[in-house]
Amino acid sequence: MISFFICLLALILSYFIYGRFLERIVGVDETHVTPAYRMENGVDYVPMNKYRNLLIHFLNIAGLGPIFGAIQGALFGPVAFLW
Repeated sequence: MISFFICLLALILSYFIYGRFLERIVGVDETHVTPAYRMENGVDYVPMNKYRNLLIHFLNIAGLGPIFGAIQGALFGPVAFLW
């Protein structure tokens, strides 16, 4: 259990430290206008709020799981069973 908390702490610290490092390297510009706002036409470029964007991101991951899991099971299941 202690290794879980050590890894969790390492991930949290790495998130902030590596984030600052990348911010210096890439140069984040808060005034930059994204293409969704710059070329908004209501069809291809539509601005979304962050909650809907996050929901779509998680739905894409959750939708891929059953499909990819079944394919991986069919490919590697018999080999693992024989092993």
